[in-house]
Amino acid sequence: MIVGVIVLAILIIVILGQYNAIMKLKMKVQQSKSGIDVYLQQRFELIPNLVETVKGYMNYEQETLEKITQLRTKYNHTKDLQTGEELERGLNNILLITESYPELKASEQFLNLQKNLKKVESQLQAARRIYNNDVTNYNIKINMVPYNIISKIFGFKDERLFEVEGSSRENINVEL
Repeated sequence: MIVGVIVLAILIIVILGQYNAIMKLKMKVQQSKSGIDVYLQQRFELIPNLVETVKGYMNYEQETLEKITQLRTKYNHTKDLQTGEELERGLNNILLITESYPELKASEQFLNLQKNLKKVESQLQAARRIYNNDVTNYNIKINMVPYNIISKIFGFKDERLFEVEGSSRENINVEL
């Protein structure tokens, strides 16, 4: 009887330890995701100024500018990373398009916005690396024995890595 109680107590301690280890990693993932949200928000706060600056030079690109504004509004309401990815692709398109407007590239206001955008982008890249590292550690943990048993019992699911599809950073010149 005492042996059974001791075995049960040890089993409960092991389960709680594994559960807590998984929860710790899950909380790190959530914290990392909120870091991305902070930098995306900073980046998206630059967008209205960028759109207004670019608008005067790019009359026939109005549809692109309107889509950027709509995506920014949608992201502010949903905080969905996929919407953030779409917005990033649209913003990258604007930066590519501006290469065709030498008078815009020479604008002091545009250069200042571009500098701020580059700084936020650098911080965002670092936050994404941290997030993806935390997600990878979490996903590995919940899929390894014996943690996979605990994760199935308590319903822990794999988290999605942050990837921006179709963006090619090396093609975007945001150097001053």
